[in-house]
Amino acid sequence: MTTKESKPTTAGGRNVRCYRQPFGRRGHDSVVQEAKSEGSVHCFVPYLHWGGDDERSNSFDSSMMNGLQAVDSWDTFYHSPRSTLLGVMTAAYSLGAICALPIVPYVNDHLGRRMAIIFGSILMVIGAALQTASQNFAMFVVSRAILGLGIPFAIVAASSLIGELSHPKERAIMGSLFNSCYFIGSIVAAGVTLGTFSMNSNWGWRIPSLLQMVPSFLQITFIYFLPESPRWLISKGRGDEAMAILVKYHAEGDATSEFVKAEYVEIERTLELELETRKTSWKDFVATPGMRKRLLVTAFLGLFTQWSGNGLTSYLLARILDEIGIHANQDKNLINLALTAWGLVNATALALTVTKFRRRTMYLTCTVSLFLVFLGWTVASARYVQTGSKPASKAVLAFIFIYSPAYNLGYNALTYAYLVELFPFHTRAKGVTFFQVFGRGASFFNQFVNPIGLANSGWRYYISYVVWLAFEIIFVYFLFPETAHRTLEELAFLYEGDQIREEQVKRVKQEIRVQEVRHDDGSLDEMKEKE
Repeated sequence: MTTKESKPTTAGGRNVRCYRQPFGRRGHDSVVQEAKSEGSVHCFVPYLHWGGDDERSNSFDSSMMNGLQAVDSWDTFYHSPRSTLLGVMTAAYSLGAICALPIVPYVNDHLGRRMAIIFGSILMVIGAALQTASQNFAMFVVSRAILGLGIPFAIVAASSLIGELSHPKERAIMGSLFNSCYFIGSIVAAGVTLGTFSMNSNWGWRIPSLLQMVPSFLQITFIYFLPESPRWLISKGRGDEAMAILVKYHAEGDATSEFVKAEYVEIERTLELELETRKTSWKDFVATPGMRKRLLVTAFLGLFTQWSGNGLTSYLLARILDEIGIHANQDKNLINLALTAWGLVNATALALTVTKFRRRTMYLTCTVSLFLVFLGWTVASARYVQTGSKPASKAVLAFIFIYSPAYNLGYNALTYAYLVELFPFHTRAKGVTFFQVFGRGASFFNQFVNPIGLANSGWRYYISYVVWLAFEIIFVYFLFPETAHRTLEELAFLYEGDQIREEQVKRVKQEIRVQEVRHDDGSLDEMKEKE
């Protein structure tokens, strides 16, 4: 069987050179379904570990800020920040991220996923260096804002890259494992602050700040060993490179794989159709009913991932433990470390099960579980404040640990995998950025308001989360679409109606028939030559 390279084809005004390969007789549908059931181990190896450094950078920050509040040298150096001042220090990270978001999709779409990761990582290295050298409150806040500037470039690019590189069967697991890497950074930061909290010098808090640049250094160093997104390469007319990547990571190097040939045609024809129908500006981005539905789900998903109570345990664990009678800094840092280690265990386990359940089932189970956990947490907190009951204090601590798998079941295991599935290629970077706008905005609000709310209202502040979680259950039930067990190309026109999906299928099947005819012609020519 020979491989033929076609002349450049035109997709939406852009020339796309690609490989045309003959298909066998089983047809596109049977080949794709067979590949979905088999998967490819090879695609796990090269990029999940280093791609996860973006999440490790993100998590290192929240766990470090949690730990630093129990480090006496940090507390003394910054004059015991509480309430509004503590809110400003923690929220500066999210504020920086919000400022970067308008240009994130343009960097991703024009320079590629890998270059966006490099750009974001460089900004984070600069921010971590300034934070380590901070001499006053203002310098610390500015350094955290610079750290925040870099993270959305890396997160948006890495989540898109992993989703676009993954074999269809493994895409959900890969996206979930990417998010579970969050806890690796958290564990490192919690362990470091546990080791330095008793140091009398300022290095007790400067060492954790210095180590915050390590994940970004790893990204910059190893990013060149990772492949670029084949979908991005095809969109830029570099089909030969895209085909080589698909063969290597989806077919274990087998250039005759019928699945890879079918996958390539499906990607190419879907991108071609997207180019004909897509809108490029932010204004046009909200012009169609289908896109507005995507944006509604994305906006609230961004709010849900931050307003479900996780901001309390991520940045204010030390203050929460004060509320239930746990005051020793060593105990606080040990609980912080134990909580992050438990998070890694349950998040990884849940990530490996995402292919066994439908997306809506997992999200609904997640939201209902969170509602029940926070209801119990609130009642136990009220009981402790009113009576000083030790069992109530232990119950709050138990609910904090139960909260972790309840949250990770949906909002950690599925978020980025779900976003990648929700948006077609040409709007994917903008879609994930839109999610980041609401997620970072909610995080900024949390980090600024939570310290004030806890200081002024105590356990009553938790009631607002109980009410919000009840709303989440209703929203997820009525508005979250199901995306499980389909390829990204099959999901590209999720909201656009049957007509455009039928056109998509028609074009893919037409291309496959053309390849089969060329294959038959080539085989006939070879037979004539032998005769």
